[in-house]
Amino acid sequence: MTQYVDDQLLATLRDLESDRVERKRTAGDRSARDLAFDLRPVPSAVLGDLDYFRSQYLPRAVAIDVLEQNRRAIGERLTSLRLVFDGRPSFGALMVLGRDPQRWVPGAWIQFLRIDGTSITDPIRSQRRLTGRLEDVLRMMDELLEINISVRTSVSSSPTEVRRPDYPLPALQQLARNAIMHRTYEATNAPVGVYWHSDRIEIQNPGGLYRRVNRQNLGQGATDYRNPLVAEAMHHLGYAQNFGLGIPLARDALEKNGNPPLEFDVQPTGVLVNVRPAP
Repeated sequence: MTQYVDDQLLATLRDLESDRVERKRTAGDRSARDLAFDLRPVPSAVLGDLDYFRSQYLPRAVAIDVLEQNRRAIGERLTSLRLVFDGRPSFGALMVLGRDPQRWVPGAWIQFLRIDGTSITDPIRSQRRLTGRLEDVLRMMDELLEINISVRTSVSSSPTEVRRPDYPLPALQQLARNAIMHRTYEATNAPVGVYWHSDRIEIQNPGGLYRRVNRQNLGQGATDYRNPLVAEAMHHLGYAQNFGLGIPLARDALEKNGNPPLEFDVQPTGVLVNVRPAP
């Protein structure tokens, strides 16, 4: 049942973007500029700038039985998955499959800082620049979040020991992935920022709320897709199972762990969320 629902959500995502593009085309404007940024072709890129498609991405994006029956050429498969437009790789394809993603999308990375204090000017304990393909960035982000969580063990409040993290990993994963999926990659080289202070974690991303999402319905299940190809790729790669539920899932995990509610600071140029530790 879950897989069926996920497939429905993915199909809806594709249909929404396809309908928008088709309306533009029937109006007589066929420019690639009509496409979402991550679907636009990169004029100077060639198929040789892509890697990882046949061995890793394709088997996860298309069912095995369909692959066995379908004998289309690689270029046709890339086009059908919206990774290529007019024979050129898209910005999103280069983020997902590119040999050097940050060459084409300079802001497609994460800045991670562990700070000894409550201010960005306090001493930095550790810092990482997470670069590479989309899946590499997501994997490294998960690893960093996990190793920085502190777990307290109590043996006095229960007959058995009770272990509780200062932050629940699933909540941080959902929020970080949300930032990568919904940020703007256009006209900015700024990364997603994950700043781990002594009293909170700040996760911030360039770009304000998008279209149907506003301050009132943020985190209530409302969603829209500034980057439909990035969202689709994250689904195929196993990092986005339920579209529109990232913030609700994070809130649920935080509440069960005893953490305070999320704090959002929404600006036209970016969104910041503060996550406070469990007491």
